[in-house]
Amino acid sequence: MEERRKIVRHRTLKAGSISFNRAGGIDCRVRNLSPAGACLEVASQFGVPDDFVLVVESDHLQKPCHVIWRAATRMGVEFKPAA
Repeated sequence: MEERRKIVRHRTLKAGSISFNRAGGIDCRVRNLSPAGACLEVASQFGVPDDFVLVVESDHLQKPCHVIWRAATRMGVEFKPAA
């Protein structure tokens, strides 16, 4: 498979949360991470919008995201500039 990312992502396994509409978050796992984006794993994609904030408490990280691709339980996100 051809690598199309501009920045290499580093494999990781961290607990995260998908936050949107100031509501409670949807739990996720961060499978890989770079300054430009991440691969997230969720139990179900049901209710996950295309735009949300990724929160990784252990890294004190809060990044606005846009979903680039989706698979059964994984999604690739691109980090957006903070508004």
